[in-house]
Amino acid sequence: MSSQNGSDKGETGAKERTYDVVLFGATGFVGQLTAEYLAAHAPEGLTWAIAGRDTAKLERLREGLARISPACADLPLVRADVGDEDSLRELAAHARVVATTVGPYLTYGEKLVAACADAGTDYLDLTGETEFVDLMYVRYDTRARETGARLVHACGFDSVPHDLGAYFTVQQLPEDVPLRVDGFVRTNGRFSGGTFASALTQASRGRQMVAAARDRRRHEPRVVGRKVSAPAGTPRFAAEVGTWALPLPTIDPQVVARSARALERYGPDFRYRHYASVKSLPVALGAPAALGTVLAAAQVPPVRRWLSGQLKPGEGPSAERRARTWFSVRFVGEGGGQRVFTEVSGGDPGYDETAKILAEAALSLALDKLPPTAGQVTPAVAMGDALLERLRAAGMQFRVASVR
Repeated sequence: MSSQNGSDKGETGAKERTYDVVLFGATGFVGQLTAEYLAAHAPEGLTWAIAGRDTAKLERLREGLARISPACADLPLVRADVGDEDSLRELAAHARVVATTVGPYLTYGEKLVAACADAGTDYLDLTGETEFVDLMYVRYDTRARETGARLVHACGFDSVPHDLGAYFTVQQLPEDVPLRVDGFVRTNGRFSGGTFASALTQASRGRQMVAAARDRRRHEPRVVGRKVSAPAGTPRFAAEVGTWALPLPTIDPQVVARSARALERYGPDFRYRHYASVKSLPVALGAPAALGTVLAAAQVPPVRRWLSGQLKPGEGPSAERRARTWFSVRFVGEGGGQRVFTEVSGGDPGYDETAKILAEAALSLALDKLPPTAGQVTPAVAMGDALLERLRAAGMQFRVASVR
């Protein structure tokens, strides 16, 4: 067994478990990519397993992983099903970290969160579903704090490049002064099937999302003596980056704001805005109309089902297509009379980089000496510098472009 990291566990969080890391949903498209990354990069001595409901598929995946690393020929297989609570409790009881790719999480995710919170097991997922995250906070944050479990949602392209990118940008600015950070996202990639399904689900649940967010606010402690905001912003030409900026209605600014509330380094008054960065004016004009059309269509169940069938969860592009895909998030930070330009960039965001981020986050929780946190926490709060350095070592760029 590898050594226990620096965080303390509570009443049920036993230090010794059968597995350091279990990957649940390993036979799905992103799950398989994550398993392949772990096969290639898991350090010697890490005890890990792949989990899912179909043992035959797990066996076939293991055969493929053994071609990457012969040590995977004996990789443990764990049968677990989102519909079988006993199997999920058993999985959580034997793992120190569970990483899951099984979404949409609003449909399939809660029972595993509950099992991990109760067992004191660290939990990671890829959700971008704001309603799910808010519901999990209200229902399981207190229990996770009691047991020492860290519940870390949005550990893929949603929202690690943005959360750690803002965290990295803040570190380049003066301390104890009001800070303003804007993020501008560009990519030539497309949504993964899981992300598209989650987005359609969210679009059809406006009232429930608002209710969950309101309930969360009633339960969340207020920040005392500091101010944090993440306003939507308005479409504009952003001269600072030379592109049109369209507000992105994703979970990312909420995650950044939660990191800012938890970490005093973000200063006494922090504001974050999140945009899509578009070079073409016609695209900038047409994108809101296209988004509005999809949102309206998602309200009609037969149309929503048809849209879901166009890009199914578990499906994805070829390795050749992914190799041509990239992302860049440019940040502009201001505070204390200083302005800094930073950038986070990498390869295919929806698949390859998401798998890399999830795998490295699991390794970080299992192996790195981290701040003593528990409950529902963001990637920056749970792993911060440790995950940032892991991703840098894995090829993702975090750089300072200029300081003025």
